[in-house]
Amino acid sequence: MITRVVLALALSTPVTSATAPVARDCPTAMPPRTTCGFLVVPERRDAPDRKIKVGYAVRHSTAKGRKPDPVVYMSGGPGSASIQLTGFLSQMFPDRDVVTVEQRGGPYSEPALGCPETAAALLGRLRTPPADVGAAAVKCRDRLREQGVDLRGYNTKEIVADVVALRGELGYESWNLFGVSYSTRVMLDVAAADPEGTRSVVLDSFLPERVTWYDDADRNLADTTATLGVRERFEAMTARLNASPARVPVADPLRGGAFTAQMTGDDVATIMAEALHETDVAAVAPTLVPALAGGHDELLRPLADAVGEGLVSHAFGLYHAVQCQDEVPFNTFTAKSRLFTVNADKAVCDAWRLPRSTPVNATPKAPVYVLGGQYDPTTPPRT
Repeated sequence: MITRVVLALALSTPVTSATAPVARDCPTAMPPRTTCGFLVVPERRDAPDRKIKVGYAVRHSTAKGRKPDPVVYMSGGPGSASIQLTGFLSQMFPDRDVVTVEQRGGPYSEPALGCPETAAALLGRLRTPPADVGAAAVKCRDRLREQGVDLRGYNTKEIVADVVALRGELGYESWNLFGVSYSTRVMLDVAAADPEGTRSVVLDSFLPERVTWYDDADRNLADTTATLGVRERFEAMTARLNASPARVPVADPLRGGAFTAQMTGDDVATIMAEALHETDVAAVAPTLVPALAGGHDELLRPLADAVGEGLVSHAFGLYHAVQCQDEVPFNTFTAKSRLFTVNADKAVCDAWRLPRSTPVNATPKAPVYVLGGQYDPTTPPRT
């Protein structure tokens, strides 16, 4: 169900002028009448000398009855690419221009904050002995510093300002904001920062500002397995594998080849916590979990292989820069999590020591539509 809601959220977005967009060849296959470019913006708007490039694509509609206000889309993550979805979105909105905008530091922006050291260490949590994610993060941070990157410039506030600046540079009077998962936060902040330029906001897989992602992670997994009717079998599966870990061949797309992972029940719980975000995994969970509880460890391989696939689809330097400024500091971490992703992200942020963001309250004026859920606007954002 699509529900119109008014949302209060945190925002502190200084907007300064970007330089004129720079044309570029599209980095991936595009539909006809698509142009690609870079928006040149300050890496930090409070220290604007160093410039970076934010990638984007525009599919220009020639449909009869073309509407003047386009759809602008950004993927989630943080750190996921957007441009490759231009063709798909153009089929959804044939009578509007479609703009896909990358996150600064993402795969199709420059610099792209890939962090192969940290990504390899995350997959290395399945190796024996487990990899040290914090040490890998230090190597990535130091390498990026040598390239001149200031990680303080890669946060939600700056990403919001990029989207606002892009509308002005492309010359659209207003547009419709489309966010998914992490970028729902971005698009709500854009709507509040640029009310005259926002016709509507559509949020898919809404991630409210008030959510404490890490503190809630274990409870969310327990609630999900309970909703699917497999909680007792899930706990039986994790207990069995914690007592006797499975040995599972795992593809390693980062280094090439494969290795044999030793997977505990907590490792499988971590992988399932991520996998259950996908509808195809959730659909088979009532069959999959009892089979795993019964000892069918061969079913773990596709789940384990998906870990590596996910690690090559994100720019992990950007992911952790955003999380360490905008998410991790707002969680308490008072209870030890069994999920290695929660503990790994905390280890990265402890190593990087980036400043906590300082949001303030603001309210979008445009209509906001939440796909598949509702929001309680009386709950204040975190401070």
